[in-house]
Amino acid sequence: MYKYRKAVLIIHGFAGGTYDEEPLFFHLQPKLEFDVYNFTLPGHSTNLSTDVTYLDWIKSVDEKISQLKNMGYKKIYVIGHSMGGVLATHAAIKNPEVKKIVLVAPAFSYLSTTGENILAKALKNGPEIIKKYRAKEVLSRFLKVSVVQVREFTKLVELSQANPSMLNVPTLIIQGLDDSIVPYESSEHIFKEIHSPKWLIELDGVTHDVFRGVKVDEINKEICTFLKKRKYHADEKRKW
Repeated sequence: MYKYRKAVLIIHGFAGGTYDEEPLFFHLQPKLEFDVYNFTLPGHSTNLSTDVTYLDWIKSVDEKISQLKNMGYKKIYVIGHSMGGVLATHAAIKNPEVKKIVLVAPAFSYLSTTGENILAKALKNGPEIIKKYRAKEVLSRFLKVSVVQVREFTKLVELSQANPSMLNVPTLIIQGLDDSIVPYESSEHIFKEIHSPKWLIELDGVTHDVFRGVKVDEINKEICTFLKKRKYHADEKRKW
């Protein structure tokens, strides 16, 4: 039943949830050629569980991809936001059924490199982050995060540094230039590392909260275009 259909799997980020990408989910879902799936990463249902490791996050993505393959999908597209972008590269490298990926503010670099430094820098940048993002949302996520889980996140990032150079699928990278959480340099670096067909869209006035920002409609449409078209765009880099 599913072998002639295309599955889209959306992976949320660290300390986030499926609600972060809801506008994209509901934009893609009515498209007749796509069956759209999302899920909550282990330990993210409430406060981040301290007994969950980065290996559990990788395993959960592996299991979701396996489920889609067992359902008969021959073409799977993976969209990852922030840490979900890092996990999406694991899925693409391991599974030939993954034909395209979209990396939205992929967190191959994230404020700093250690759990303690990330929290310290986040607190230092607190006023700027709160100014750009919803204060209630920022507070709830800070309360959700422990040093233990930030260490697991940094382990995943460190483990995955070589992944971009191993990709062999068309890859679209989307990065907000007003992102205080994942720096532009993260996307710029992995763009240079990728040897397969690749595109980078830079977004003026867009923060890390890509799918709640001022250009969400344009972003959703562009992702849909990338997934649908065999030949995507002549320009590798564009700025909106």
